[in-house]
Amino acid sequence: MKRTLAFGGIVATAGLLAAGLAAPAQAAGDVVGTPLANTGLAAYEITNFWLAENAANLIAATPYDVETKVVAKHISTGGPAADSKPGVVPAIGDEKKSTSKSKNVNLPKTSGKVFFSDGYEYVEVTNKYGWKYKVKKAKNPHWCTATSIQSAYKNLVATAGSCVYDTVGNKATMENWVFVPGYYQGKTPWGIYVGKQAFTHYDFDVYEDGDRDYAFVTVYNGVKGLHDGSGVYGGWKEVSAEVFFKFPKAWRDINFLCHRWDGKFYVWAFEDAGRLGDNVGGQGLAYNQKVGKPVFVFGYPSGSHPDGNYAYSGKTLKWSYGKTFAASASAIKAEELIGVKSSFTGEGALGSSWLVGYKNTRRLGYLNGVTIGVSDTDSNNRYDTSVSPYFDGELYGVYSAAKNLWSGSIAVPY
Repeated sequence: MKRTLAFGGIVATAGLLAAGLAAPAQAAGDVVGTPLANTGLAAYEITNFWLAENAANLIAATPYDVETKVVAKHISTGGPAADSKPGVVPAIGDEKKSTSKSKNVNLPKTSGKVFFSDGYEYVEVTNKYGWKYKVKKAKNPHWCTATSIQSAYKNLVATAGSCVYDTVGNKATMENWVFVPGYYQGKTPWGIYVGKQAFTHYDFDVYEDGDRDYAFVTVYNGVKGLHDGSGVYGGWKEVSAEVFFKFPKAWRDINFLCHRWDGKFYVWAFEDAGRLGDNVGGQGLAYNQKVGKPVFVFGYPSGSHPDGNYAYSGKTLKWSYGKTFAASASAIKAEELIGVKSSFTGEGALGSSWLVGYKNTRRLGYLNGVTIGVSDTDSNNRYDTSVSPYFDGELYGVYSAAKNLWSGSIAVPY
């Protein structure tokens, strides 16, 4: 199932998943807010979904498929125009301006992967104690790139809109959405953060406008596995009967996240890792900036170039650097994009952060773009360009709707 995007002379196709949430999206002016996991219990279940069986679902995930094909040389026409005065929001911990510089590129702690799936199925397993219970196995698990960003409660993630909203299945959002900063082969060094509510522009949600292909997602406190020496994420914790019977009866009947043993009651519990911004920081935000500024692009590119060269594995964070230029994509009503020279391949790079004013010593800058497509503009079968929506005052309006919402802890929902 693929969606075709035409960037001027570029045609990009992005595989999208069906989601299907009962809760409807709510629009306020040009902003659409959509619940991802609107209760602590739902977020707790999603956490276990990804971390069960030594994070088997995370490890099985593949990069969100973006296949890019050049049909003609890239042509930039028109271009972005600021709709109000330029503005910036300082990064977490960088509210006081720093002028320090470094020649080395130190990778930001704020970057990571967002994971989502196309549903699940129950699979019965037996733990080391001989207890049998059921876990959820992901159907078609995928990931994109994203970054932590400044907000009132240090709980906000920025990525491409198409890494959150299902524009093909028309079922609001992707399922089981989580952010894992610094993810590497099943490791979650700063915890896993379940998405609570997503925000995007009305024009992207309704019209799939490429100029508005961005999203901000509030996340719950991170969780880590209880350390029992087994390497397993999470662990059984004895609770009172009162707490046990608050869990859904269906879960109790199949021993899913709650279990009775020898007259005692247990639930599967996690350790609260705290707020996202406290653990990894958060990038600032810049909007209505002049085109032509140098930017660092940080992401997890994967897959091959058109000539078959497998340049990136998607396992580790990579960077590229260049100056932005005006771009357009009239076929998807995207007339105000920006581009940057980059060798990133498309798979996995969707949602990569574009940072202006990046400070190596603090690993912080201002988010000024997110990758929504890549292109080979000189027809040599190697990708050389990434494109992003232009961050203007309307983007700041979406950010403003998301930045002041509290989320809370989900280590044990009751």
